[in-house]
Amino acid sequence: MKDLPEFKHRSRETVLTFISAMLTNERISKQTHLKALNSYPDGHYRAIFDPAYFALPPDQTQPSKSQWNTLKKRLKRHEPTIFIFKEHGEIEQEGRCFYVDFGFFAH
Repeated sequence: MKDLPEFKHRSRETVLTFISAMLTNERISKQTHLKALNSYPDGHYRAIFDPAYFALPPDQTQPSKSQWNTLKKRLKRHEPTIFIFKEHGEIEQEGRCFYVDFGFFAH
């Protein structure tokens, strides 16, 4: 495993505001799909969110690679100093959820 970059710690409120906005799919509703935000001692975060964010058609149970890439691009477009971990996926937390891990470069 490659070494991770050094992350800049940000206030929980700042990160919560950012990721809540990014996990709002305005085509569906004005409410965020963020369920939880976990923070880690190294300064990275895990956003756990409702699968409804991806607006999956009834016959599709998982977001496509393209949908994940679109989310990652959206995060980077709004915050150029963000580092997004390659690993993402599904997690059980009070039901079925998805997660994405990220941090902010220390510069």
